[in-house]
Amino acid sequence: MPEESAALHKVIIHTDGGCKGNPGPGGYGVVLVAGRHRKELSAGYRLTTNNRMELRAAIAALELLKQPCEIELHSDSKYVIDAMTKKWVDGWKRRDWMTAGKTPVKNKDLWIRLVAASKPHKIDWRWVKGHAGHAENERCDELANLAVAKKEFLDDTGFTESGD
Repeated sequence: MPEESAALHKVIIHTDGGCKGNPGPGGYGVVLVAGRHRKELSAGYRLTTNNRMELRAAIAALELLKQPCEIELHSDSKYVIDAMTKKWVDGWKRRDWMTAGKTPVKNKDLWIRLVAASKPHKIDWRWVKGHAGHAENERCDELANLAVAKKEFLDDTGFTESGD
């Protein structure tokens, strides 16, 4: 965790991910805003799931940052937000990536990456209602859909048909 006394750069991140079919071709979109700077990211995947794209969006944004930051991360994914704010991920780690019901955690590969990418930052995880007119969430959705439409797909290594 970064030191509280150090002045951290403030970054607002908006993320979204989705699929055409679940599983199916998918993509994610990200908007990062830091002061007057703005950056958009997106990527498409040949075969994946909605949840994996939501996770990949947050991971892509956090892995882009080169120093510890104070972050406000907005996502319309309860899956991502609840796992982080309700500390589900801490329980999964304590149980060696098993759920409370003693089944393997789905998308373990991406949860591990998200936890690692989150570590240096102070993050305020915020859920936003999807498709409700929130401009940056709508832009992320558009970026995700454009990534799928381009059909320049990456392979979602770690995805398995039974993994989500």
